Amino acid sequence: MKVAVFQSYTDGLYTFMFENGEDMIFDEIHPRALKQFDLKHDESYIDQTFKITFVEVPVGKDDVIYRIDSLKLVS
Repeated sequence: MKVAVFQSYTDGLYTFMFENGEDMIFDEIHPRALKQFDLKHDESYIDQTFKITFVEVPVGKDDVIYRIDSLKLVS
């Protein structure tokens, strides 16, 4: 698990900032995690810190998307 701060949900993409200052954009969140934390609609999660687990999912021949598999609220 990595620690990251949820920054936004815009145009179907979830943006998190990691402890090293790097932003990462996720295309998907596992439905189980999204059911627990409705990042699409609940703006109270913006600027909240989460422990996240994610995977790269191959799309096509040369592309990947990033999917969050689990979320745990830290603060």
